[in-house]
Amino acid sequence: MLRAPCKAATNRLGWPFLERDLPILLGLDTGGTYTDAVLFDPARADADGGVIAKAKALTTKHDLAIGLTGAVEAILPHLPANRGIADIAMVSISTTLATNAIVEKHGAPICLILMGYDAKALERAGLRQAMGGDPVVMVAGGHKPTGEPQTELDVAAVRAAILEHAPKVAAFAVSGYFSVRNPAHEIAVRALVRELTGEPVTCGHELTSKLDAPRRALTAALNARLIPQLQQLVQAVEGLLARKGIKAPLMVVKGDGSLIKSDLALTCPVETILSGPAASLVGARHLAGEDDILVSDMGGTTTDIAMLRGGRPVLNKEGATVGGWKTMVEAVAVHTYGLGGDSEVRIDDHHGFMVGPRRAVPLSLLATQFPSVLNVLRAQDANEELVPYRGQFALRQRPLDAGRASLSVGQLELWDKLEQGPVALADLLYSPAMQRHLGRLVDRGLVAISSMTPSDAAHVLGLQGHWNREAAELAARQFLRRPTNPIWKPPAEVEQLCRDVVEQVVRQSGEVILDAAIRETSGIDPHHWGQLGRDVIRRSLSATQPAEALFVSELKLNAPLAAIGAPVGSYYPEIAKRLRTRLVIPPHADVCNAVGAVAGGVLQRATATITQPQEGLFRAHLATGIKDFVNLEEAARYCSDLVSAEATSLATRAGAVEIQVKTERADKVFEQPTGLRIFIESTIAATAFGRPGLAA
Repeated sequence: MLRAPCKAATNRLGWPFLERDLPILLGLDTGGTYTDAVLFDPARADADGGVIAKAKALTTKHDLAIGLTGAVEAILPHLPANRGIADIAMVSISTTLATNAIVEKHGAPICLILMGYDAKALERAGLRQAMGGDPVVMVAGGHKPTGEPQTELDVAAVRAAILEHAPKVAAFAVSGYFSVRNPAHEIAVRALVRELTGEPVTCGHELTSKLDAPRRALTAALNARLIPQLQQLVQAVEGLLARKGIKAPLMVVKGDGSLIKSDLALTCPVETILSGPAASLVGARHLAGEDDILVSDMGGTTTDIAMLRGGRPVLNKEGATVGGWKTMVEAVAVHTYGLGGDSEVRIDDHHGFMVGPRRAVPLSLLATQFPSVLNVLRAQDANEELVPYRGQFALRQRPLDAGRASLSVGQLELWDKLEQGPVALADLLYSPAMQRHLGRLVDRGLVAISSMTPSDAAHVLGLQGHWNREAAELAARQFLRRPTNPIWKPPAEVEQLCRDVVEQVVRQSGEVILDAAIRETSGIDPHHWGQLGRDVIRRSLSATQPAEALFVSELKLNAPLAAIGAPVGSYYPEIAKRLRTRLVIPPHADVCNAVGAVAGGVLQRATATITQPQEGLFRAHLATGIKDFVNLEEAARYCSDLVSAEATSLATRAGAVEIQVKTERADKVFEQPTGLRIFIESTIAATAFGRPGLAA
């Protein structure tokens, strides 16, 4: 069909579109509970947000394609009358799966190979805790700060370690001492892993150019652990697009809010940690039209809090901290807390009545998906005996990521018992050993626990109504019949328990928002609040303060608050009231992440470092190795050209068109009192930015 010529135009997204026959964009967001989909029309971006249609479906972790298909099939019929599947020119996806996996300490088993590290390195940056029971192999190798080898790589030891651990792991992580000054040993080990196993392998120098070997090793380990999860997501989306005949490039949102092609994202999935929060910031800016605002994104698993300043997400240049792990991934400066609509309601031995940090499958949802669960809950309710683990179930969450050989005999026994669906914990955990086996399966993210959550409480109180209310009420009844705890006195009625749950979510949400604000303003974390600080914050967030109190505590959030995410309508009006600030819930707040997934651009960076190992010699440390010069300016020109070309190449591979490059140089010089200047090092960085390319 011939189309009339059209005049070029641009909109607030900054993309040069045509005034008619514009492309349609498909935005997706896969969270811990819901998968969202939006059809987005760039021509309408300035008017009503550009959202043509939106839909939600439950995230199906055992087979992500089911939830994705449900959401996409619900919106495709709403394509404009004169548009069709062929007009979908780009698909982009944001996800909280990586963030949730780190927060909940889930992940595939990996092997970490360290070259040139000493044993004490495991005690730094939380590396030992992050690895858990996964193997760590230390071999001779690594480099000096100047880039020369500190010792030769022990290839025989590396080969033996790879062959020993490959059958029981899903991926490898490789980190060499001072690999950012010379990556030769990491490159050699990567080649050997690929030759012997074909399994995914991550090198530390690929993820960051910054010094700090233990943090770089931690980042590489987290990246390797996340590869199978991102592979599952990308393959599910690709399969869906193929079935629907959608021939458009597939992009993924990175943690800094920029976009990257899916095939490149699979090599660095750790860069998608905070993908969901980053997309929420981009979407909130687009939908709310606010330039300076605190954004709180409440999902099923986490609450993510970040700041927009001047219309741009504030980035953490030092590296994102998620789930207590301080990575070296540049991402939005977000504070992530294990608090969401599906967080586990529990009694803590030290803090009493709590919500989170782990997610649980709401029993109201479980009974909707598996009706037999309702009969088990009814039977437990009718049983007057003291039954352990009342109102709690286990179910498979996703497929095995490293085969049956990666499970112990006890773990296999539990895994097989869950083949047909959820099983009550009372029927599974007949010994302490089985409790340990279940804990390991949960830690790996293979099995989920279902118990009472705020979503269940909301169903009992009529704040939500899309799942099984009877199961929610039975969940609350079983929770009240759990063994008593001296710190918490249970209420007498189910409805009061549910009101207490909602109140607890409001208080904890207020606390984490104030925590984020205090960290950003004063750099003080809750460990240093002290008893007085905690009491002031608790009083300020209380619904009422005792009339007989001799002082009143009223803290005010000195910024407007944007609340996005499916559950926010149930909690955030009261939260904003207690924070004494203006609340903004933008249109389409329930699918803000999916909107943000298609509203961003492509951005890639490349860096090089120049040092002076000896007088008259300047050494360029590059991604490919080292190169020496006798003149600093000559070295700087060489590095500038190289990183510009590398950033442009990366942006092209990431899916950008109309690329612009900005190069910066920062010299570190020590100036003595005598006026003598001593060169320390120089950093050359190039940033390439472009809009995502669309299907023809």
